[in-house]
Amino acid sequence: MQETRGAGQRQEHKIESEEQTTVPPRAARLVLVTPDGAVVGSLPPMPVDVPWWQEVESVVRAAREQHGIEVTILRLLDVARDRPPGVEVTYLAEIAEPVPAQVWTGRIEAHALRRAYATPGGPAADLGWAEQVLAGHGLAATGKPVQVRTWNLSSVWRIPIGGQSAWLKVVPPFLGHESRIITALRGQRVPELFGHDDSGRLLLAEIPGNDLFEASLPQLLGMVTLLVDMQALWIGRTEELRAMGLPDWRGASLSAEIASVVQRTSAELSGEEGSALRRFVEELPARFAALDACGLPDTLVHGDCHPGNFRGTERQLTLLDWGDSGIGHPLLDQPAFLDGVAPEHAEAIKDHWNRAWLARVPGCGPARAAGLLAPVAAARRAVIYQRFIDNIEPSEHVYHHGDPADWLRRTAALMTA
Repeated sequence: MQETRGAGQRQEHKIESEEQTTVPPRAARLVLVTPDGAVVGSLPPMPVDVPWWQEVESVVRAAREQHGIEVTILRLLDVARDRPPGVEVTYLAEIAEPVPAQVWTGRIEAHALRRAYATPGGPAADLGWAEQVLAGHGLAATGKPVQVRTWNLSSVWRIPIGGQSAWLKVVPPFLGHESRIITALRGQRVPELFGHDDSGRLLLAEIPGNDLFEASLPQLLGMVTLLVDMQALWIGRTEELRAMGLPDWRGASLSAEIASVVQRTSAELSGEEGSALRRFVEELPARFAALDACGLPDTLVHGDCHPGNFRGTERQLTLLDWGDSGIGHPLLDQPAFLDGVAPEHAEAIKDHWNRAWLARVPGCGPARAAGLLAPVAAARRAVIYQRFIDNIEPSEHVYHHGDPADWLRRTAALMTA
């Protein structure tokens, strides 16, 4: 189920498929703690077959096969390079009771931004909650839950229930609106929730079909139609979205956030890039006024609408991963989608997108709006990554290192193209 992917992984599939021979392997070193937080020691690095640091199912499996122990990965402690994927990665891992291990001289210190699922006992509490939710539906796990992912944006577990699975996803507070928007979209093509709570836990039903990174052109056009249909339902309802806690990416609010991230990231940019971005910030009021004149109203924005965040079949699609959703211009979703499709499909998709909005808002100018929004959408991605960094503990910054500057470079390039 594609809920196992999240923000920060938008290009993962493309890299996996196009650069398989260049992605460095991952070696996982585990520092072991017991449920009371006592440090047991460390295990030597183990080779694992998936390079992406937050994907931990293969790490748990390697610990079982190579050391004969069951572990729960809590969080990242250290890495041997400044950006994913691959290389040697050190994790904090929980075990039920002490086992023989090497002496580890590091320190485990508390941090105010650490998530409960990244601490001893946290994952067990999440699984206990999921068990209670399933019981309320007359269901129970029929096998051992499988830890799939853990990092600063989510903890994900697969829980067998007969021939299917339930998916436990726990997210930090800044993504906590995901369960609220999925609930509000009930009856649309979104995941089915068994339950959720105010601490960021969601328990989702399995979705039949496949992850659609390699979707055909008809499927891609169907995705666009699905998204536009959903967005059209929320025209004129932005206050409802605000009440759910969705971020505000409308003109004044997004302009202020872009100006802030440009200022904060200026030391990482070249002089030419900085100049282009300062001009861009100065011109944002005029750009948003021109966008308003295109006639497309603000509405729900998915925020990470690429083909890999759809799952389904030829006849049934479901749009997943609503943690990046917000309020803003509907075509903010177009650039990420086009980044995920084959270049030969881009024009057909854009034409379909334009016709879809013209059918719902006669007389609007979607093509003009898309052109005006291209650098805004790139700068919004810089804002998103800066928000991640501001809300996670420093040891996890490495997941997003350089991302705000990278997206601002893309913004500058679009401004000077």
